[in-house]
Amino acid sequence: MTTPSLGVLLPRDLPADRVLAHARRAEDLGFDELWVVEDLGFRGGAAQAAAVLAATERIHVGIGILPAAARDVAFAAMDAATLAGMFPGRVTFGVGHGMPDWMRSVGRWPARPLTYLEAYTRALRALLRGETVTTAPDAPVVLDGVALDPSSVPDVVPDVLLGVRGPRSLAAAGRVAEGVVLAEPCAPAYVRAAVAQVAAPGTRVVTYDVAAVDDDEARALERARPGLAWIGEPDWAPHVAPLPFAADLADLRARCTSPEAFAAALPDAWVRELALAGTPDGVRERVAARGEVGATTCVLFPTAPDPLAALEDLARVLPAAAV
Repeated sequence: MTTPSLGVLLPRDLPADRVLAHARRAEDLGFDELWVVEDLGFRGGAAQAAAVLAATERIHVGIGILPAAARDVAFAAMDAATLAGMFPGRVTFGVGHGMPDWMRSVGRWPARPLTYLEAYTRALRALLRGETVTTAPDAPVVLDGVALDPSSVPDVVPDVLLGVRGPRSLAAAGRVAEGVVLAEPCAPAYVRAAVAQVAAPGTRVVTYDVAAVDDDEARALERARPGLAWIGEPDWAPHVAPLPFAADLADLRARCTSPEAFAAALPDAWVRELALAGTPDGVRERVAARGEVGATTCVLFPTAPDPLAALEDLARVLPAAAV
């Protein structure tokens, strides 16, 4: 059994003038990790990470995730090495395919996405280790004698995790990365299935989950529902398939006329499984259940209208708050 560390997500749409206050408060409250988001049209992952690392002293910062095909691997390695060199041991880089529609909209969806991601990750990790990388001219990722300057190679090489969900991509994470970032929802059945597909003992497994904490469990469950409105869409099939109620969830989704109606109709038992929502003790139990099946970090995705205020509620799940 693993006791997961606890992280919190920096909302992608948080006003810019509140980002650093949010990061500092997460650190002050005792969260182990803060994960920043790079979604098309919002904010760059490396830029956010740099600002947050400079504004804090202890908290570990994860970038989840950088779409591999969106940036040349040599320049991504330069960003990664810069942050890892300036803030040793405090940064993790998540890379992945990116959302297909977003990547196609900017003309960067590879012809063979998984082959490209594997080649990219191998090259990124080699560059961060200080190696000189040369590939064939027709390789998915083309490099000709490329290396970081020795002064830029970090003493503490950051972990590279793959933010992926399908079985073939998860298996690739076990071959080429230090672990995986699993997007929400991360019910224990899904985490167990994903860990089995990664098939790499000792791998890091970071899970994202919609989270709401309240002394009134019913109120917490209601706050979590909007974050689950899109569950059941085709891209998230791997998350749903291992669940014992997968067929019933698909039937409910088909019968509902809108995502909002679907979220409102979810039985409380399903919301408990799909989110980290409930009383502080109840959420701790669900975090522990994810740890039992292999999660090493659970990242809480706040759902309250005021994300900074939500941090105060979510912090009630931290071990020190249980004393």
